[in-house]
Amino acid sequence: MEVRDKILANMSMRAAESLREDLEGRGPMRLSEVEAQQKEILKVVRRLVEEGQVTIGSGPEDSYV
Repeated sequence: MEVRDKILANMSMRAAESLREDLEGRGPMRLSEVEAQQKEILKVVRRLVEEGQVTIGSGPEDSYV
């Protein structure tokens, strides 16, 4: 499963559909622009992890019981 699919799976159906439409309508992007945006996303994710607002599991061994 791609990261995009994981993100969309954790959004409301309406928000996910809106994001899919936005992504499809963009067309091709420069690789440098994609990489810059990925770095920005990672910054936000790291901040959210540090603030305890999200957790990132590495697989089944991180299961809660």
